[in-house]
Amino acid sequence: MTITKGYRALVDEAMAQVTTYSVAQVRERLGTPGVQLVDIRDIRELQAEGTVPGSIHAPRGMLEFWVDPASPYFKPVFGDEGKEYILFCGAGWRSALATKTLQDMGMRNVAHIDGGFTDWKKQGAPTETLEERKAKKAG
Repeated sequence: MTITKGYRALVDEAMAQVTTYSVAQVRERLGTPGVQLVDIRDIRELQAEGTVPGSIHAPRGMLEFWVDPASPYFKPVFGDEGKEYILFCGAGWRSALATKTLQDMGMRNVAHIDGGFTDWKKQGAPTETLEERKAKKAG
């Protein structure tokens, strides 16, 4: 099999076309009503590493279906055109590609976090385990 455009070229193209925020920029906006963080990592990653408090989980494989109001899988959390959705993954590659895809679908209020959850943790930004999240909801 011959790959004519590798993953790195795709990621670089996406990065040139999407809004990318630093961890510090997103931390300043945490908890702001018009901002929704979206964790697109696989559930196993969330179980192993935790996530960002206040984020929602939208697995990368379902994202387009959850965002599109015409899809039988549409999630109303994505229906607020006044919100900015900031995606993150492990390193910022999947989220760059996903942000570009959502832009291609017509979303203009979407961005991603440079360095993803790895840099988020390295910079001491707040995290929570899924167990802590469940306890908050229950309490």
